[in-house]
Amino acid sequence: MSKKRVLIVGGVAGGASCAARVRRLYEECEIVIYEMGPYVSFANCGLPYFIGDVIVEEDKLLVATPALFESRFNIRVCTDTQVLSIDKENQSITVRDLKTDVQRLEHYDALVLSTGSQSVWPDIAGLDLPGVHVLRTIPDSRQIRSELKNIQRAVVMGAGYLGLELAENLIKRDVQVTVLQYSEQVMSSLDQEMATYVAKHLMKHGIDLRLSCKTTEIAQNKDGSLQIMLESGEQVTVDAVMISVGVKPRAELAIQAGLDIGAYGGIRVNEYLQTSDPSIWAVGDVVEVKNIITDEWQLFPMAGPANKQGRLAATDIVRKKMSTIPSVPYRGIQGTTVCGVFGLTVATTGVNEKILKNCTSIEYEKVYLHPSNHVGYYPGASPIHIKLLYDARNGKILGAQALGESGVARRIDVIAAFLQMGGTVYDLEEAELCYAPQFGATKDPVNLAGMIAANHLRGNHPLAKWEQLVESHAQVTEEQDDIIQMLSLIMDDPFAQAQLVDVRTEAEFQRKHIPQVVNIPLDSLRERLHELSQEREIWVVCGVGQRAYNATRILQQHGFQVRNLSGGMQTYAAYED
Repeated sequence: MSKKRVLIVGGVAGGASCAARVRRLYEECEIVIYEMGPYVSFANCGLPYFIGDVIVEEDKLLVATPALFESRFNIRVCTDTQVLSIDKENQSITVRDLKTDVQRLEHYDALVLSTGSQSVWPDIAGLDLPGVHVLRTIPDSRQIRSELKNIQRAVVMGAGYLGLELAENLIKRDVQVTVLQYSEQVMSSLDQEMATYVAKHLMKHGIDLRLSCKTTEIAQNKDGSLQIMLESGEQVTVDAVMISVGVKPRAELAIQAGLDIGAYGGIRVNEYLQTSDPSIWAVGDVVEVKNIITDEWQLFPMAGPANKQGRLAATDIVRKKMSTIPSVPYRGIQGTTVCGVFGLTVATTGVNEKILKNCTSIEYEKVYLHPSNHVGYYPGASPIHIKLLYDARNGKILGAQALGESGVARRIDVIAAFLQMGGTVYDLEEAELCYAPQFGATKDPVNLAGMIAANHLRGNHPLAKWEQLVESHAQVTEEQDDIIQMLSLIMDDPFAQAQLVDVRTEAEFQRKHIPQVVNIPLDSLRERLHELSQEREIWVVCGVGQRAYNATRILQQHGFQVRNLSGGMQTYAAYED
């Protein structure tokens, strides 16, 4: 009997890992990878850094070559080969050699679709002009690098991870960069108040950042430069445009074959990465996956999950087709990401608040904190801005966002591990983590996040919501010319009726404070309790939340109804912007 055949459409993270795993599990089968481009496995996450000369040699981007797959794994790789169609009934695919234009039929026993994603192009005129680029492949990066000597000014359309990494690396090559973002924030994985820190950081490092900005057309000037027309009527003149507005699944083959497709355009798979056809699996950017927190379908085009999906699909293929090896179900997407821009690390895990607001089955709470990456007395301490989201009913961790110059990824990795195991904020406060002065503190930022949230759930640390305060103050400011309307607004708004108390020092208070707030420094609070009314709720604020927590405990034990504005003035600044 001929050997069983496993055919894989697409390489890179998902397809390549699947092929290698199949071979490790089962030696007696034929494995063929078909890749439409010239490279079967390359580090597409490294492409922006190749543009910026951080990675100097192109060969460093190649994870594995066809020769390596052949010699080490006995896997045949057909590059520059396009798969045209799938015949499910006869279990065959039609492929075309792009160099010779010759077509042929290939039979399969198991087929894996790892066709990845493709760039989303905005619906505007001028995208076909010279100087308009997209960065998806090594040839794309090679083309951009070759033109850099003629690029002094560039526009990057899109403020996601890839767009901002590309913007940073263009700056490193002495290019003036304007970033245009259609929405009102950068990095959609963050909540808007957390994204504010990133926006400020980008502008500090020379990025001309324009939010809520829509491009309507790209035109070419007589001197060869490009004119970017904005909906506002403004125009931006540049030498090059980099399109990075997002990606979508490359699912044409699956659609042609009649496989189940989800609402987001990705292939629907079961927990074993099997499609609606029992002989076809799909992995990577082309599939829709379940979010483990909301149990909703979503797209998550990242290399890490694609690699894991490839391994699990391989295990299932071997079990179903060729052996008795047990399958392992794919648990779904957790949403752990990290990005670095101009020395700032931005990391997330779980879901953000934007998602939770639309998830009626989850009752959530949040805390903000701004601890140092390590103890303050050791040189080089810098803040980490953290937002932790958790279930208000049982403390289960739902998500976290953090950013700072050092120690950020480590903290999110710890929280991600607890989230994966169904951990709670009580677990975070008790976590035993590494400590030495140069690495952390006796109360690590992870511990502090857990302590703040756990104290809230125990009733020792009631929290007020910044958005309610900021919205209330904004309404009052808008109506301040009409005294009657303003007074009516205040009387109807319970948040406007709260007593706002700033427990920082007088000097700190004078530098900046919230409107309508009373300054009672923490060290004199006990002597000035008579100045506060027990008929009205008190909202307490300080610099980052610690002194306000101490004030909260004092006031609670003296019979006051009190809440802490989590994260203090650091968080207020983010909401205010």
